[in-house]
Amino acid sequence: MSKLKGLLLTQGMHGMISQVKGLAKALDIDFTHCKVETNNIWKIIPPRFSPISQTVYKKIDQTDFDLIISCGRKSVIPSIHLKSISNKKIINIHIQDPKVNYKHFDIIVAPEHDAIKGENVIITKGAIHYLTEKEILENKEYLNSFIKKDNRKIWALILGGPTKYYDYSTKNMKHIFSMFYKLLKKHDFQLVVVPSMRTPLSTIHYAKEFFGENHTIIMDVDKKAYLSALAISENIVITCDSSSMISEAALTGKPIYVANILPKKNDKRFQRFRNLFRELNITRNLGEEVEIWNYEKLDETNRVAKLIKEKI
Repeated sequence: MSKLKGLLLTQGMHGMISQVKGLAKALDIDFTHCKVETNNIWKIIPPRFSPISQTVYKKIDQTDFDLIISCGRKSVIPSIHLKSISNKKIINIHIQDPKVNYKHFDIIVAPEHDAIKGENVIITKGAIHYLTEKEILENKEYLNSFIKKDNRKIWALILGGPTKYYDYSTKNMKHIFSMFYKLLKKHDFQLVVVPSMRTPLSTIHYAKEFFGENHTIIMDVDKKAYLSALAISENIVITCDSSSMISEAALTGKPIYVANILPKKNDKRFQRFRNLFRELNITRNLGEEVEIWNYEKLDETNRVAKLIKEKI
């Protein structure tokens, strides 16, 4: 029996791509990813005020698909429209709160901190993603040629990047790095700093300057370095701006510390996410007493895929 074909729609941001691809892989479908581009004024108008029409977005040439998996505000109208004009029955799945009538979608997958409910809504603990334990283990040895060869245990600092809520100013980064400096003096571990696609180059260079040659700073965005760091680290620290990377790290079952940044505006939604992960015994805050703890590995992607398979 041939596999179902999926059309993945996102705005092109890494966190969104991780979610749609992760779900597509877990559903075991063949898929094509398309970056959605909106036209003119529709770039700033919310989906609930937009017509369900081709005029809203640049034409997507893909026509052969059975499922649409979309994520993000700009992909809402294309998903609904492509389903409506298809000459066959299309199942459309949206990840996150679409902020339109939920009946436009067959299934909505939303994190608990989005605080939405509906008959067709599947609630998740944190963000679904594309990482697997197998992939993490396969890349375990990758950082061997980067890290300093000694007996120190490894801690990973995974950096996100500036958002409308959090600023990666030198002041904010110095605050996080200074907390590490105190921990390093007390616990003598090797720090491996791994940037993401959103990490400013200036932040990476500042980390190199601050921690010197005795620690490992990955200077480029490198997925294998990220996976390897998750595999070899005793403790994982992730900046508070990235709910997706905190969710990904929860797949390891290792202690995760959140490096908090003072928000520029109300970040209540992100606080709900972090409070949930603390209640699940997954995270602590960087600066709290260092300890070892355990929790059940979080694999929401495969759990959600199983529920969707049952529905379709």
